[in-house]
Amino acid sequence: MLSSSQMVWMTDVMVGLSCDCMLSIWPMPAMPPPSDIVKVAIEWPGANAQLIEIDQKKPLTSIIREVCDGWSLSGSEQFALRYADGPQLYITEQSRCEIKNGTILRLAISPMRAARQLLERIQSHGIDARLEALKELAKLSADPTFATEFINMEGLVTLARLVESGTHFGEMLAFTLTAFLELMDHGIVSWDLISISFIKQASYVNQPMVDVSILQRSLAILESMVLNSHSLYQRVAQEITVAQLIAHLQVSNQEIQTYAIALINALFLKTPEDRRQEMASTLAQKHLRGIILNHIIRGNRPVKAEMAHQLYVLQVLTFNLLEERMMTKMDPNDQANNDPSGTEKRKAIYTKDYKMLGFTNPVNPAMDFTQTPPGMLALDNMLYLAKVHQDTYIRIVLENSSREDKHECPFGRSAIELTRMLCDILQVGELPNEGCNDFHPMFFTHERAWEEFFCVCIQLLNKTWKEMRATAEDFNKVMTVVREQITRALAMKPPSLEQLRVKLRSLSYSEILRLRQSERMSQDDFQSPPIIELRERIQPEILELIKQQRLNRLCEGSCFRKLGNRRRQEKFWFCRLSLNHKVLHYGDLDETPQGEVPFELLTDKIPVSDIKAVLTGKDCPHMKEKSALKQNKEVLELAFSILYDPDEALNFVAPNKYEYCIWTDGLSALLGKELGSDLTRSDLDTLMSMEMKLRLLDLENITIPEAPPPVPKEPSTYNFTYNYG
Repeated sequence: MLSSSQMVWMTDVMVGLSCDCMLSIWPMPAMPPPSDIVKVAIEWPGANAQLIEIDQKKPLTSIIREVCDGWSLSGSEQFALRYADGPQLYITEQSRCEIKNGTILRLAISPMRAARQLLERIQSHGIDARLEALKELAKLSADPTFATEFINMEGLVTLARLVESGTHFGEMLAFTLTAFLELMDHGIVSWDLISISFIKQASYVNQPMVDVSILQRSLAILESMVLNSHSLYQRVAQEITVAQLIAHLQVSNQEIQTYAIALINALFLKTPEDRRQEMASTLAQKHLRGIILNHIIRGNRPVKAEMAHQLYVLQVLTFNLLEERMMTKMDPNDQANNDPSGTEKRKAIYTKDYKMLGFTNPVNPAMDFTQTPPGMLALDNMLYLAKVHQDTYIRIVLENSSREDKHECPFGRSAIELTRMLCDILQVGELPNEGCNDFHPMFFTHERAWEEFFCVCIQLLNKTWKEMRATAEDFNKVMTVVREQITRALAMKPPSLEQLRVKLRSLSYSEILRLRQSERMSQDDFQSPPIIELRERIQPEILELIKQQRLNRLCEGSCFRKLGNRRRQEKFWFCRLSLNHKVLHYGDLDETPQGEVPFELLTDKIPVSDIKAVLTGKDCPHMKEKSALKQNKEVLELAFSILYDPDEALNFVAPNKYEYCIWTDGLSALLGKELGSDLTRSDLDTLMSMEMKLRLLDLENITIPEAPPPVPKEPSTYNFTYNYG
């Protein structure tokens, strides 16, 4: 523990390095400490902490030897330094550069010694001693330095044997599986080395009445096996049935449900393309969609972020089954699609019918399906409409065939273009985006959700065509309006296809025009010289207001999810700006925070004066390092990094576009740069428009009160009505 005098010393260090407001009252500016000297406190149980200055040029072994000498401890090679707060990771020559001034460290036994001791205790005969050792191991295994030492001592093999023996239950088994997963997560050992007996024994998903913590870890391990090894995927697919996984979706624990869907998604993703349709049929036979709808989407608890992501992944993988048909062209010379034996008269009749149906090539409509996308998928949609919704199909065709030629809506061309548009909106054929939670509940309400979605949208297109009194020349204009109607309706996340119909009915062509006009009005820019001059005078005030709002939001802080732990419990970290706008505080969290996170919990900090630059997108260091993320467009759009002395980076991936704009704007404001985000432009336009309209109000002969009018008293009763007649 730190004494009161030591706490004063540490506080002075932290205050001085935080560039706190006390700097302003010092008689002379303090000289900055050398960049290779770091002031820290080091603890040891039962002794007063040592306050030392670490010379980063000296070997770490020399520093540890000096610390041990301070407490008269022999055998300094048996000791190491760890952080006292947060994850309490070991400090190595590679990671020592991350030590900040004012950090509290702890002298501990070395990783090798700790690994050896834990390995001996794990193999001891005492149940209590073994349980405590496994509990400590589960915590230490997250440290890569310790993990390397433990694995080098065949510790992972020992854990695998404990699981395979089948003699561990309850907490002991839960800690064993946790440690195993943490160790494997470092990527030191290939998953291909896992034995078949381990897979069979660790597959607790098919055992009744298993402990929740054990089941969670079992599902997470199986998911990692599937994602990281093709051979293990095959073994897991043989051991685990879809029915067993679906059973875990009907429990009340959303964590178990999330892990179960994650494993289903992993199996779906790794299934060979020629067998994915077969797996989809199996999932449909087991009523997966209905179970998800009733037990998760319409369950008693709100859908959490990780569950929303897994539902989004399942939605994407399901729609990607359409890719093959979407990229398949129809052969114009296919004899099955033409009638070569027919007479010229019959061919003329067919041509007339095809023209009535609105095909671009009525002589040979197969030509209309040669472009990919949408390929044969458009024909599939048209056939579904004609067979399942025959009345709707007949009504659309007859309505347009009876109109004047210049106002008829070409059904064939419209269906093909609409299919292409829907494929683009729902990104059919693209892999799921890391961090995206954009699932649509309505797609889980019907076994043929894609086809039903098309049927709803083709009716919308026909309706909008009539409302616009469109002609063939207006085709692209109509499709633009229809796309806007669909995207606006999807953004409302209708819970069912019927609700989608309602939303689309409300978004008529006249409503779209009204919305466009309203949005234009909010961005109206009068061009007369007095108005331009007024705008120029107001704009700096508005920009300063936006800047202060961004800085206030940074002071409140935001939670960011760590990438790369999809197969485990979700991990978070939090960052917020000090109230004097001079220090960024950040640190790890076990779960999403509820409310404000105090500065005391955020153990790491970066002085704003040390920030060199803010990078975004593909320029970020973590986007360059992780090739998988480079391909992820959504993550790329939300990534930004802070570069600070000495040549270090703090990497962010914002949870959404709004938080991305808030943080990049706020950091730009701290560095004295312009705020250039889309959100700033939108806010500036909105606030400028409001301020301009207020200042241009005709207030002649109108007295504006100095104080707001009082709120009237409540009426004695509410038993009254107003008769509009």
